[in-house]
Amino acid sequence: MADLKHDDYPRANEYDANWILAGDMGPNPLWLLEDLARDLDLRPGMRVLDLGSGKGATAVFLAKEYGVQVWAADLWVDPTDAAANIGNPDVVTLKAEAHTLPFAKGFFDAIVCVDAYEYFGTADNYLPYITSFLKPGGQLGVATPAMTQEVRELGHIPEHIKKMVGWEALAWHTADWWRFQWEITELVDVTAARLQENGWSDWIKWSRALSEYRGERDGHLDMLEADNGQYLTFAILAARKH
Repeated sequence: MADLKHDDYPRANEYDANWILAGDMGPNPLWLLEDLARDLDLRPGMRVLDLGSGKGATAVFLAKEYGVQVWAADLWVDPTDAAANIGNPDVVTLKAEAHTLPFAKGFFDAIVCVDAYEYFGTADNYLPYITSFLKPGGQLGVATPAMTQEVRELGHIPEHIKKMVGWEALAWHTADWWRFQWEITELVDVTAARLQENGWSDWIKWSRALSEYRGERDGHLDMLEADNGQYLTFAILAARKH
């Protein structure tokens, strides 16, 4: 039995570690979501879009912990497979691409995106698009890989990061970058834009647990060990639509 107990995430501690590890598609999604949810106001009965929901761990967490209705949308995971993994009637699974979402405008009370927004959300015109699906006053919450300094300021992608993810690190922005990117649109009030203090240590703890679970070294460990907390963390972002 894998051990993922963490003092900072009491809700996540209640979930089977092997189930979470078996659904691996990146860093521990429940740790990220539990931290993000502290900056959101999720209430029973709300309609919530889980964008980039993967195999469904975050959708299960949202429905069980906050009593919300969840639409779990992912491009890469088959909705039938996700539904079988989720096993919750309050979650609707569907296949969707982040730029062609099949929803009515103003349909959701909240949109949550855990470890996926970096693949599509950095475009200047994406915030206006994604917030069009929120009601006035609706919430957007994002947990996304981040760096403590902008690549533009460094003038290069640090070698240990480049070796692992290459140019994709250009999308790993600081919390300040995201705050400006969202605020300048005047479409939302940014209620949180912070770097996780323990983002790197959580990530490497997860990567080591994953290595033990699989019986082989996780590919991210070299990058994380070389980084030693200098650059790598996660950004926690939350906003309300005007």
